[in-house]
Amino acid sequence: MDNYRPVSNLAFLGKIIEKLVFIQLHDFLNEHDVLEKCQSGFRTNHSTETALLKILNDLRNTYDSQKLSVLVLLDLSAAFDTVDHQILLDRLRSRVGLSGTALNWVHSYLTDRHFFVSMDTRSSGVHEIGCGVPQGSILGPILFNLYVLPLGDVIRRHGVDFHSYADDTQLYIAVSPDDLEPVNTLLNCILDIKLWMAENFLQLNQDKTEVLIIGPEDKREMILSKLRNFKSSQCVRNLGVLLDSELIFIPHIRNVVKTGFYHLKNIARVRPFLSLASTEVLMHAFIFSRLDCCNALLSGLPKKSISNLQLLQNSAAR
Repeated sequence: MDNYRPVSNLAFLGKIIEKLVFIQLHDFLNEHDVLEKCQSGFRTNHSTETALLKILNDLRNTYDSQKLSVLVLLDLSAAFDTVDHQILLDRLRSRVGLSGTALNWVHSYLTDRHFFVSMDTRSSGVHEIGCGVPQGSILGPILFNLYVLPLGDVIRRHGVDFHSYADDTQLYIAVSPDDLEPVNTLLNCILDIKLWMAENFLQLNQDKTEVLIIGPEDKREMILSKLRNFKSSQCVRNLGVLLDSELIFIPHIRNVVKTGFYHLKNIARVRPFLSLASTEVLMHAFIFSRLDCCNALLSGLPKKSISNLQLLQNSAAR
């Protein structure tokens, strides 16, 4: 049951009103430069690809300077569901500048919502929702971004680099092999993040928080010993992309190629029964979308590394 998330069943007219409010709020936030600069989630001209490009550029610069990087992927438990309404309203008033009718409208939007659970032909009783922002709504994501605005201030106090995509926040620092003090700074930063999240009814899941050390293998162990309370790996999934400790993307490419050929084989089985248009839809949905996803990250890799991706693309084109 941990993987189930409620989705709000919103009225059609309500979605239209939400869209109008979103447009006005979005323009206001951009005009007054309110949003966190290191937040890429649910923002115009931002994506998982732009977020990863920024992070990858910083990590490669550190690698080129003969230093190691420590990348920590923070995991939040059901973050959208635990947003405290009063804290959010206070934040909209103090950090965003909403007041009067606009703030009262948001209060009305958040409150008096109800939910029930339905399975097959049975349904539970109806209960009131006292926290959280509506998942599946238009305003929910941007309200969450505003709710976590102070988190950036907490991280910056420690001088730690970070980037966020919605509720996925990652921290990273440069470490010299002969000076591990930045690791202590990182640990203190994570401690302050946990305290801030507790005060704001968000929960950091330390068991699912992952650590990736980027740099020569013989120099990683001394850093890992100081981060033994976190799950460490030589490869982590970061915003849908497999990042490895050498930034060569071999695990990611293998995964894309393996999944792509699996779907290509299944499509080939039913191809005689499909029209050309239907086949193209399946190809774009299962093959080309995977090849296109965050492919800017692979720029500059040797041809040998990406040859299998080219093979998959050629096979799909035929």
